[in-house]
Amino acid sequence: MGSPTIAADPVAELAAALQAAASELAPEKTVPPGKLERPPKAEFGDYSSNAPMLLAPVLGEPPRAVAERLGAMVTDRLGAAVDRVDVAGPGFLNLFMAETWFRETLVEATAAGDAFGRGAPDVRERVLVEFVSANPTGPLTVASARGAAYGDSLARILELGGHDVEREYYVNDQGTQVRLFGESIKARARGLEPPEDGYRGEYVAELADQIPDAAGADPDELARKAIEIMLEQIRRTLIRFRVSMDRFFSEHTLHDSGAIDRAIELLEEHGAVYQSDGALWLRTTTYGDDKDRVLRRSSGEYTYFASDIAYHEEKRERGIERAIDVWGADHHGYIGRMAAAWEALGGDRSQFEMLIMQLIHLMEGGQRARMSKRAGVIETLDDLIDDIGVDAARWFLLQRSHDTTIDLDLALAREQSQDNPVYYVQYAHARIASILRNAGEDRVRDAMAADLVAGEGDLHPSELGLLKRLLELPEEVRTAAARRAPHRLAAYAHDVAQQFSAFYRDCHVLGAAEEGGDEDFRLVLCVQARRVIARSLDLLGVEAPESM
Repeated sequence: MGSPTIAADPVAELAAALQAAASELAPEKTVPPGKLERPPKAEFGDYSSNAPMLLAPVLGEPPRAVAERLGAMVTDRLGAAVDRVDVAGPGFLNLFMAETWFRETLVEATAAGDAFGRGAPDVRERVLVEFVSANPTGPLTVASARGAAYGDSLARILELGGHDVEREYYVNDQGTQVRLFGESIKARARGLEPPEDGYRGEYVAELADQIPDAAGADPDELARKAIEIMLEQIRRTLIRFRVSMDRFFSEHTLHDSGAIDRAIELLEEHGAVYQSDGALWLRTTTYGDDKDRVLRRSSGEYTYFASDIAYHEEKRERGIERAIDVWGADHHGYIGRMAAAWEALGGDRSQFEMLIMQLIHLMEGGQRARMSKRAGVIETLDDLIDDIGVDAARWFLLQRSHDTTIDLDLALAREQSQDNPVYYVQYAHARIASILRNAGEDRVRDAMAADLVAGEGDLHPSELGLLKRLLELPEEVRTAAARRAPHRLAAYAHDVAQQFSAFYRDCHVLGAAEEGGDEDFRLVLCVQARRVIARSLDLLGVEAPESM
């Protein structure tokens, strides 16, 4: 295996050895990378690969014949690390790894410490994840909660994957809705009803009481003061939700600085705009959109789209190499036009991503919960945190793919039982911490320093099952990053917890020698399981408790 390295990834090393052998069989030819997966049944080996199936067309030979040759080469390359390599089915390779390999991989993974799972991408990018970005005319709602959890978790995953990541909130503090906000507060301050399209939440009356002379203030100035108050509340809510933004970017500054005019000038230079019916249009159809879009109305007023374009040009000017926008379900129609605008500005379309969050349905007793603060039930993100806590809120908002609707079962989220998936995973972490506390720091330190490779006794299938699952963390992080899929980490953490439960059921840790087990190995395995669960939970923004 070689000496342990900080970027330990034994499974990737195994896959690389397999690919190198395949390339050796077909020199000067392009060999598609095969998959290395854990087969569904133990009798099919520890790992299985379809590499011979992919290599056969390159060589012009039958897959099973290729598998025989490749299996021999892999056996020679891996040496003592592999027990045997079998050919199965139409041309699969099944690898049965030696116990020495498993012992060495645990040493390698634990030596990496907290760096286990950390990536080193071929191209390290400066990534800006813009998320939440809810109008600052009210508190953060449950609808915004999903984007908050998702954007932050994705940023954590990309950071662990080796990228330079920034988190940003775009503040829509310009336009009609801002003036209506000010007019609504002024009306409440004067004891009147807000305008027909105004804001009617209880918080509006609270703002009217909080801002001096609100009854006589100019609505625009009143709105500015109120937005400052709301943004501070939004910051506090996000921090409470374990989301820390690097920057709050004001749409208002785009107007004050002339950034919108400059962006439109750039689009004009690229021949991407035209005048029609007194309005200025962007030729988004040239870049794949279904119709052209208005930038400046015949009244001379800029559209929100113009502001969005200027904002994205500002991102490009900052040197952002990948822009990821996390927007709400009602913005699905914006994907085409924003991608077109990015390209019209001169950007590489592949470096712009818009991810649309689907809806959340809060469920109570099998029925959809009504969202009404006045009725005393959940309406805001703070309400949700008060009800089920940050850990459960983040887990349940992240356990499904962002492009599917969530039915969040409030009763289940409140439960402190193993039926609650976040409780189940946290309990597994706490149980491991308890085992290590009972062993004592000195005993754990001795186990970490022991020669695990030379350890005695055969490893139990449950030990091997847990170790193989732990070794999957680096690939899970890579896949979650590539697919923009934090929910994979929730599923993985739960799988690790289940595998640990099987290990805990079948194998004594302390006193393992009495049943012919290796106590040093099992203690170190517990250390690594605790690290992997804690890392997985942290990527979701969920705490890993030491006791429960």
